[in-house]
This record gives sequence, structure tokens and C-alpha cells, in this order.
Amino acid sequence: MKATISMESLWQTIQSLSPKNKKWLADKLIEDLQTEEESIGKEEILAGIDAGLKEVKQTREGKLEEKTAREFLYELQDIG
Repeated sequence: MKATISMESLWQTIQSLSPKNKKWLADKLIEDLQTEEESIGKEEILAGIDAGLKEVKQTREGKLEEKTAREFLYELQDIG
């Protein structure tokens, strides 16, 4: 079952909450925003894969110097 509520009704409901419940709601909304900001999007993943494949191609063509496994791991640590 879906419920529909106008933004005005929602605002009135929020304003009627106790300070403790308003704080709880604010914390949940901020937590949700932080989670959204932390997650990586599909486009970012695809762009990273594309960049990696281009780097492999350039390395095979001799345009880039090959990296050792250690250099690769250090690069991963710097990104994360």
C-alpha cells in the first residue's frame, strides 16, 4: 500500500515532533546523505575500468612504463 502526503503536510508533521524526535530524524537524514556521498556510482566505476584498460593498452604499445606489483599496490593504497 502506498501513502501519498504533500510536502506541506510532511513539514507540518515534522514541526509537530518533539525535539528528541526531530534530532533523531535529522541524524537519520544526514546519515542517509553521507551514505549516498560515499557510494561510488556506476559511471565512476565504468570510467575507472575504461582508464585502466587504456593504461594497459598504452603499456603494451610501449607508451607507458610497466609497473611492478609493489608500485601497483602502493598506487591502490594512495587511492583508497
